[in-house]
Amino acid sequence: MDMQLPHNTTSPHLFSKTLVLILAMSASSAFAGVEEQANRIHTRLTGVSPSATVLENMVSLLEAGKGDDAAKLAMENDAFYRVTLKDWVTPWTNRDFDVHQPLNDYTATIMGVVRDDLDFRSILFDDIIYTAAASANVPNYSISNNDHYAALEQSALNLKDTLTRQTQSSVTNLPIEATSGVITSRAASKAFFIAGTNRAMFRYTFINHMCTDLDALKDTSIATNRIRQDVSRSPGGDSRIFMNSCSGCHSGMDPMAQAYAYYNFEYDRDNDLTGENGQLSYQANTVQGKYHINSETFKFGFITESDKWDNYWRQGLNRRLGWDEQLSGSGNGAKSLGKEIAYSEQFASCQVSKVFEKVCLRKIQNQQDATTLATITDTFKSSGYKLKTVFAATANYCKGD
Repeated sequence: MDMQLPHNTTSPHLFSKTLVLILAMSASSAFAGVEEQANRIHTRLTGVSPSATVLENMVSLLEAGKGDDAAKLAMENDAFYRVTLKDWVTPWTNRDFDVHQPLNDYTATIMGVVRDDLDFRSILFDDIIYTAAASANVPNYSISNNDHYAALEQSALNLKDTLTRQTQSSVTNLPIEATSGVITSRAASKAFFIAGTNRAMFRYTFINHMCTDLDALKDTSIATNRIRQDVSRSPGGDSRIFMNSCSGCHSGMDPMAQAYAYYNFEYDRDNDLTGENGQLSYQANTVQGKYHINSETFKFGFITESDKWDNYWRQGLNRRLGWDEQLSGSGNGAKSLGKEIAYSEQFASCQVSKVFEKVCLRKIQNQQDATTLATITDTFKSSGYKLKTVFAATANYCKGD
């Protein structure tokens, strides 16, 4: 940069003072930029401003080229759990994608898995649940209400320090083999196993954890032999509608949704319309009656006799979801299906894209974004699927936005 002497003077002394002032201003401006970035990382990750000490430490880390570490420091704040993760996860726990819902076992379990740097894939199949520590002085966990988590959220307790890992089988009436992470949480059961035909659990699992709805997965090229009896083969009297539309979803969905055949959400339909006091029911080796409703719609359709599932989408168009070749693509029950979904390439990339939109406050816009997300996804997988690494890398990437 060419420096010019101030107008109307040729004084070397004055020139020297001016140069020092310019350099000082430049240094101050550069520091302010780093400070602003540190503050942006913290507020994006927690929703609150950092303390003076935390800000100073984050600035030091950024200046040392340790942006991810600066982000991880921000995530030590309980607001990362109470605000950011709560708002991020809550829409996954209900059919309306409503963020304004109380804390529940689904959301709390995600918080705990993130906090403890566990393999994030385990949320779909592990015997795991997070509850408040015994010292929290809140109602005990119940399989028939949400009082435990509602009270915990209303308390002044630090969620980051209070949530405690337990086995789901030890605090519910489920046997170990029937547990399947958040899939068998009370919140998910209330939302997706209630009434219906259990296809809702399959659909919303794909929306929330594979970032795709069923319409995007239509494939009319695969076999239709596992489509249940309740699906008309000639809706409106036109068989072409079934062949060109309905079969595209049901041919893949029905064989996999069979994994949930032994589950139901039981509640008082007359006095508790929304199931606020209902509970998950699991009956081993007993297919729930909902799998046989409307059996006369097409009596030659598939009759569900067990919870054996098969992934027909390992063939055809939906091979693109990146199913794990080390898995068989078949199994019994929700646990093995949860692993099939969680071990796919699509699951990993989905989590990264969701974090990106949450932290960067926008969708992918250009090739640089796409390349960065691919790198973060690789890091996510190589780190053992620790989601804090994704939040940290993403916040560091967007700190200049």
